[in-house]
Amino acid sequence: MDLRSVERVVLSPGVAQGVPTGIAIELPAGYEAQVRPRSGLALKHSITVNFGTIDPGYRGEIRVVMFNLSGADYVIEKGDRIAQLVVARYEPVEWEEGGALGDSQRGEGGFGSSGR
Repeated sequence: MDLRSVERVVLSPGVAQGVPTGIAIELPAGYEAQVRPRSGLALKHSITVNFGTIDPGYRGEIRVVMFNLSGADYVIEKGDRIAQLVVARYEPVEWEEGGALGDSQRGEGGFGSSGR
């Protein structure tokens, strides 16, 4: 779903700002909501958002952390679509401390080790 700003906000270059949406949600256990950028804002205006996760325990207003990567102020008007929200199921994980990890073809190869 699209998230919209509930107020006019001026995004200054290089400054992270939390933009209010005016909505709060109550997710059931086993679900999360992911805040994602809108590709049009990124491509056309160099405006992006910090990918964020909302867990089932959060009850506050959803605020979108936005970044202006351009060299000039960008104005978000009340009602503008600013981000997308995706609700997804997840499996909780319980970690156990263990010994050595099993072998794999990639091993400890990091960034770029699996291709280009």
